[in-house]
Amino acid sequence: METVSAPVAGVIVSLKVAEGETVRTGQELAVLESMKIQTALTAPAAGVLASWQVAAGETVQKGRALCRLDMQAEALTVQQDHTGDADNPALEALRERAAKASDAQRRDAIAKRHERGFRSARENLDDLCDSGSFVEYGAFAVAAQRQHRDLEDLQRNTSGDGILTGLARVNGGKTVVAVNDYSVLAGTQGYFHHKKLDRALTLARDENLPVVMYTEGGGGRPGDTDVLVQFAGLNVPSFAQWAALKGKVPRIAVNNGYCFAGNAALFGAADIRIATESSCIGMAGPAMIEGGGLGQFSPKQIGPIEVQRRNGVVDIVARDEAEATALAKQALSFFQGRNAQWQAADQSSIGEHLPRDRRFAYDVRKVIDQLCDSDSVLELKPAFGAAVVSALVRIEGQPCGLLASNCKHLGGAIDAEAADKCADFIDLCSQFELPIVSLVDTPGFMVGPDSESEAAVWRMSRLFASGAQSQSTWIAIFLRRAYGLGAMALTGGSFARPLYAAAWPTGEFGAMGLEGAVKLGFKKQLEAVEDTAERQALFDQLLAQAYDKGRAIEAASYLEIDAVIEPGETRGLIARLVSENTYS
Repeated sequence: METVSAPVAGVIVSLKVAEGETVRTGQELAVLESMKIQTALTAPAAGVLASWQVAAGETVQKGRALCRLDMQAEALTVQQDHTGDADNPALEALRERAAKASDAQRRDAIAKRHERGFRSARENLDDLCDSGSFVEYGAFAVAAQRQHRDLEDLQRNTSGDGILTGLARVNGGKTVVAVNDYSVLAGTQGYFHHKKLDRALTLARDENLPVVMYTEGGGGRPGDTDVLVQFAGLNVPSFAQWAALKGKVPRIAVNNGYCFAGNAALFGAADIRIATESSCIGMAGPAMIEGGGLGQFSPKQIGPIEVQRRNGVVDIVARDEAEATALAKQALSFFQGRNAQWQAADQSSIGEHLPRDRRFAYDVRKVIDQLCDSDSVLELKPAFGAAVVSALVRIEGQPCGLLASNCKHLGGAIDAEAADKCADFIDLCSQFELPIVSLVDTPGFMVGPDSESEAAVWRMSRLFASGAQSQSTWIAIFLRRAYGLGAMALTGGSFARPLYAAAWPTGEFGAMGLEGAVKLGFKKQLEAVEDTAERQALFDQLLAQAYDKGRAIEAASYLEIDAVIEPGETRGLIARLVSENTYS
């Protein structure tokens, strides 16, 4: 015989087996209730229930004998039965509620997205995150509109209050993800929407995690009538929290479609901004513009991609959401460390991209592509400040920032736009300690009345401040011209600023462009020659002399630079200098 005793004090709710009945191991014998919680009492072994020592409704103390089992009966075992889940009302309610947030039960809303050639928020989420890694926060939130809308309606049509937030792995690294859902109230920002976003941004701050945010949406939402503790709704911390992450964690924004007001403010404050060709991005939507008495405009007229590409609001333009997501993953990877696997082109011919005649332009992007790891170059703002190329790249797997003069635009002269672009890029690299490689071929800063009308003095001077404050390791490679303050600005403010400053044999140096220096320095001698042909011959002779004096080897002999190198040595030199394990 074996006795079954009460594990805790309580009341016998029911007896499940009659005396003389055969029971199996694990079979339920009785139900005991203690502190409003019911506990199933099961058979410790197979046998026959010989006798009950208690009755239903009786109060027992811990250790009280409840029944006796005859162990001489044939041994039987019972398998654990999990089919009871199907009869669990709470579990069924959970599953039903969770299903309402799925794309499968929101077919009409998802169909509208697909008709426009767009993806759903969850499709973007699934594409961005490593498989099975997403942990969602606040999935059951709905719009704060219970006062005038049925709860069932809110659950089906305002799922998640228009934003999906959570933790995931992207490229294997833990990342905070926030994806605005335009299919819910046009992606507008409601009360719980903001609370979810605030929670996600707090996680990013506390756990020091990067953030990828999809920003499509129409800005603030005035229809959340349940909120009785706000007046104008301006005390939300989302915008300050997002901005406060600057320099602490990488923040990448992705946009497709309309992005206005508060959504645009979040997009514009990101470190790297990616937008599709279908994007329209503006600090106010049509209703706000009309309300301000500024006229009527369609959404497509406000901040179209053609405008935002040119003015530098968008760093990278993608064809569609699929490409934008792939670019977001690539951009994030530069802040996730070194790649162990890489490939690169042969370097022996890299110097051949420069023409023999120093007066001719060339495509510096060909130099960049050959210099860096294959398929690693991610250029930012190519249509803005085009006199300088800025790109995230890898060299032997090591992520770096790269600046390169583009002599096909303004001869490589740095105008106000290019100065702004460079300063922002230097700041970004500095914040996350990415080494900076600067390929210099510039006649200096752009000058003249038109340049000054663009606030050149203020905007160009930013470059010196950014360079002086930069925490990045700098490597300067002078491909050809290095003249004046502009050349200094591209090396962090001084030729002595970089860890290493080297020139190709084609490098040439001076306080200003050689032609201008000759015209200014020998003005009287040139004016004294009356014959035009003789004057040109004298100018060419003086120019050749100036070039010889400013050649890279001469500059190196005066220790203006650290070395003159063969072009084919450039990649290996940079790799040694930026290695995490070298010179650190």
